[in-house]
Amino acid sequence: MTYRFLSPAHQELGQALEYYERAVPGLGLEFLDEVERTVRRILLQPEAWTRLSETHRRCRMRRFPYGVIYSVDGDVVLVVAVFHLNRHPDSWKDRT
Repeated sequence: MTYRFLSPAHQELGQALEYYERAVPGLGLEFLDEVERTVRRILLQPEAWTRLSETHRRCRMRRFPYGVIYSVDGDVVLVVAVFHLNRHPDSWKDRT
């Protein structure tokens, strides 16, 4: 199984990484590592995480207040959002 990020998800990832790196040097890279660990968990068990809709699921990150929202298309995990959990829960839906 492979994965890819939609452009808005990639932008969110970059913005969050920059935010954490400005807050504490090195924390941005720790955030990126946590995103990578979360994606690996999704790849191992794509059907295990919280269902948000008929086709989308969310896997919460362990250390940061974010979730990775994704769908599965065949053997590809499509990351729709790297989503801060304090945002309106439906704000990612306009991407699909």
